[in-house]
Amino acid sequence: MPGTQDFAGGRIDFHHHFFPASLNKARRNEKVGWKTPSENLPWSPAVSLNAMNELGIRKAILSLPAGTYSRVQAREYNRYAASVCLALPDRFRFLATLPDLRDVEGALDEITYALDDLGADGIALSSSYGETEDRAYCGDDRAEPVWAELDRRKTLVFLHGSQVPTSYPHPFLGIPVVEVPHETFKAAAQLVVSGKKRKYPHVKIVLAHLGGAVPFLASRVAVLSRHMGCPLSTDEILQDFKSFYYEVALSGYESNLEAMRKFVPLDRLLFGSDIPAISVEMAQWFTNNIDTFYGTKSLEAIMRENAFRLLPGLDKPFQTPSKNSPFEPSYTFVPLYIH
Repeated sequence: MPGTQDFAGGRIDFHHHFFPASLNKARRNEKVGWKTPSENLPWSPAVSLNAMNELGIRKAILSLPAGTYSRVQAREYNRYAASVCLALPDRFRFLATLPDLRDVEGALDEITYALDDLGADGIALSSSYGETEDRAYCGDDRAEPVWAELDRRKTLVFLHGSQVPTSYPHPFLGIPVVEVPHETFKAAAQLVVSGKKRKYPHVKIVLAHLGGAVPFLASRVAVLSRHMGCPLSTDEILQDFKSFYYEVALSGYESNLEAMRKFVPLDRLLFGSDIPAISVEMAQWFTNNIDTFYGTKSLEAIMRENAFRLLPGLDKPFQTPSKNSPFEPSYTFVPLYIH
């Protein structure tokens, strides 16, 4: 059953992952304190399609889980995502993965290949790259050429909190539960107070999970970072936080939605499910809350219209940009079985 609202054209899911076999998602889960629902592993397009049909999702925009990947891995996963989209062009689009942004040459090469040859709709960025003391957030000064290129291209960017292994307070409170949304917030705050959000205004950045703590901590950053020397005014900092787009995955609860309603206009909100990292039942709980909270006109904007405004070609089937593209898909995923 789709959610409490029936959308004739279906929802557009801005937060939908894919797990290539070589990603070894189950092993990655062990390091961060999470259990991907067993029915979603091993992942195949059929897993997503079954969930999409249950949730009333017409089209999902695929992105790899946030993390630090090599040039070879980023290329492999982007080609895989494009293969999925070519096999099911009416149901999937994708956002490309980049290698560590401090590998500027590799990141720039992958931007060109993914957008120009594979037909990615944008780029998915991790909040940070590297591990522990070697870690750098995505707004690091070394990544300046990457941001300049994204701005030149007017690129859509999906910013997701990283899952760097660290201690967490309880087995029920693993990194994806309590750390990931805060990582999204910290990366967004870095882009704001460093001036990069304002410096590169043509990059359209979508924050995962309603930006984590953004609606609750933006004012704290606006005042206290000024005290610490940030040259932007309090109002400028708040304006820059409000210039992000926000998707609602795992955030559909009245207090969260009410805070966001007072923080940004409706045209900044997008639908997201976080399938297949979570079960259909979990996604349905959050989605039903969203469907109940908003009126029909507002829901149409969040579930569909805002997505089409950000990506005007979203209503068309996926295809690579040119018949002369050097990309040749290889369909390595399991045969589809959709119930």
